[in-house]
Amino acid sequence: MRIDIWSDVVCPWCYLGERRFRAALAQLPDLEVDVHWRAYELDPRAPREPQDLVEVLERKYGPGAYASMTSRLTALGAAEGIDYRFDLTQRVNTFDAHRLVAWAASQAHGQEPLVEALFSAYFTEGANVGDPDTLLDLVDRVGGDRVAAGVVLAGDAYAAAVRDDEALARELEVSGVPAFVLAERVMIPGAQDVDTFVRVIERAVERFTPQS
Repeated sequence: MRIDIWSDVVCPWCYLGERRFRAALAQLPDLEVDVHWRAYELDPRAPREPQDLVEVLERKYGPGAYASMTSRLTALGAAEGIDYRFDLTQRVNTFDAHRLVAWAASQAHGQEPLVEALFSAYFTEGANVGDPDTLLDLVDRVGGDRVAAGVVLAGDAYAAAVRDDEALARELEVSGVPAFVLAERVMIPGAQDVDTFVRVIERAVERFTPQS
């Protein structure tokens, strides 16, 4: 079954959703899935140079906004094995990260290892995932081709793929991420709990997978 996932690498709910989604798939070992990670920029106007995220959020939402937004996520992440370090995160531009995720679909290692590396680097290490050198280091980390990735970043390769993903998200009325689309027909919005993922995936399999 094909599964498309709209996500942004600086979205904490996306990281949480990815972990829960993978846990759900682990409970369905006989299910063959073809997962495609799709681009969705939560903050497309983010500058190339990183900014202090606490300052940005509190300027926009008021004093205490940062703490209220992150305290619950910290606990939820810990339950899924994620050590969120929100004290290290920055406001960064993710367009190039999305281009590399699109490129990774054509590579032997695929998209998932790079997506996981991006989430981990940003949320647990405070890495600037808008920085080309950081992105290339993450390609190295997952055993990818650093030279080929460098060529991608040096030009505009896969920029159209990112824009196409975002256009399709608008067409499908994806208003937030993560968003999981099963068999191009069933949407699961948000970082649902594992049992919900399992239940909806099983129903989609029953409805849309040809029986042998």
